[in-house]
Amino acid sequence: VQLQASGGGLVQAGGSLRLSCAVSARTFSSTTVGWIRQAPGKEREFVGIGWSGGSTDYANSVKGRFTISRDNAKNQVHLQMNSPKAEDTAVYYCVAGPQFNYRRGNAYAYWGQGTQVTVSS
Repeated sequence: VQLQASGGGLVQAGGSLRLSCAVSARTFSSTTVGWIRQAPGKEREFVGIGWSGGSTDYANSVKGRFTISRDNAKNQVHLQMNSPKAEDTAVYYCVAGPQFNYRRGNAYAYWGQGTQVTVSS
């Protein structure tokens, strides 16, 4: 599985930003993709996951503001970030291959390169 994240940048608090993850996998439709972020000086943190079956789960810190969606026709997964806050500033990674306890920041077998998101307040 290969993943490539894009779409990061500078966004104002309260605005919106959409990250995309291009996925190369044998069968995209059966590939679960998640998002992990890491802020400077902090540990990796679970953001959300889009299961291959269509369900999603989010960290409490982003629930109601961030949404994960899948585009099976384009083999892409998106992270829509609405009303971002300064504390959402981090490098965001799209990941796949969840291990046990998928809410752990290191619980994924496959990682894409990160994309920087900076939220200005």
